Amino acid sequence: MGNPTDIVVGGEIPASLDREALLPRFLAANLGALAFAAAASLLALNWIGSLAGILTLPGAAIVVIFIAIVPGYLNMFMLLSLLLFRQKPLSMDIELPPLSILVAAYNEEANLPETLRGIESQDYPADIEVIIVDDGSTDGTLNYLRSVQRPGLQVISIPHQGKAAALNAGLEAVSHRVLITIDADTFLYRQALRRIVARLLEKPEHAAVAGSVLVKNSRESLLTRLQEWDYFLAINAVKRQQGMYRGTLVAQGAFSAFRTGVVRAARGWPDRIGEDIVLTWALLREGYLVAHEPTAIGFTRAPVTLRSFIRQRQRWARGMIEALKSHIDIIWRRRDFASYFVALDLLFPPLDLFITAALIPGMVLACFGHFYLAGAMTLLVLPLAGLIVLTMLRFQRVVFNFLGLRIRRNILGFIAYFFVYQLLVSPVCVAGYCKELLNYRRKW
Repeated sequence: MGNPTDIVVGGEIPASLDREALLPRFLAANLGALAFAAAASLLALNWIGSLAGILTLPGAAIVVIFIAIVPGYLNMFMLLSLLLFRQKPLSMDIELPPLSILVAAYNEEANLPETLRGIESQDYPADIEVIIVDDGSTDGTLNYLRSVQRPGLQVISIPHQGKAAALNAGLEAVSHRVLITIDADTFLYRQALRRIVARLLEKPEHAAVAGSVLVKNSRESLLTRLQEWDYFLAINAVKRQQGMYRGTLVAQGAFSAFRTGVVRAARGWPDRIGEDIVLTWALLREGYLVAHEPTAIGFTRAPVTLRSFIRQRQRWARGMIEALKSHIDIIWRRRDFASYFVALDLLFPPLDLFITAALIPGMVLACFGHFYLAGAMTLLVLPLAGLIVLTMLRFQRVVFNFLGLRIRRNILGFIAYFFVYQLLVSPVCVAGYCKELLNYRRKW
């Protein structure tokens, strides 16, 4: 794999690498993943045959495909992509321009002081304009903001309309060509602004750059301990993989950089529950690149209770369906790496459905000695997941060492993440997909 510093620090696509240079690596990763899936399919023939007496042959084949073979392909594709890619350090030898930070706040009185402290701690060399839009908060958010004495701070108050409306109200007041969005509970780690803006300006085709979002409240509950690893490993692995091919699918509202003019040309954030996802896909649809910078880090609050976790993950699931409904034509319009990742997103609803309806009941049956749906083949996914975890740990350790951070010990959370997380989140996502397909009421 070479020197890990050459791979990780700097994060995204060097300007010298174009689509043609990335294509051999993309094909190699895909061919390796397809070979793995083909071998797994051969090994699964007996399993399919034994299930056919219960589910019919077509039913058995479909179940095995979605609980074993497709997850194996996706995991192998990610692992090989991560192992095959080489990166050069991010060049900081540029003149950084003034920027605007846009924050939508709803009942965030308790979180905003730390968020503003993170902004003030940045060593950004140019002017920073901060625009905070209070979206009809019912606590003391607006009173607190009016008491803050900071040059360049604009406070906008609107009736409660949702996050997209708040962001668009703030967008009208933005005066700089570089725009940063952060959530009202996001704390920016040092150099975060320098590094995300440098990545944005690296290529004129970059419309947006997704920062690296990690959990800051992991000690509050077992659920936040689990999410610490989800953000640290899984979410960052997906963004790193997509970023390698210049097709990051979500410039998340929690911490991302945009070219202001491009966002305005796209008419801002759409009135959707997954407004950041749909906007990102709108930018991709127009041919722009969306990058990722793992060394630009923001720490955010993860849901503490199961109820709030379910609401968040259902919003994410609904956002993906919204993006597919609005911009599925990316698949045939772009015909590049981004279109491939959009096509892969079509697999996740059936994957989550079969995990919920087949794998989880199969694991319950296995506890009683009936290994119809959960057996050796389904366990083959675990070693691949373990290799991805080890690879991402290595990458993230280099990033943390470079930034002077330390990976906290969280063994219990890791065990819960590795063995329980997918079984928890898949049924939640299925509920989110169904709510969106049935046009269930949206709520921020």
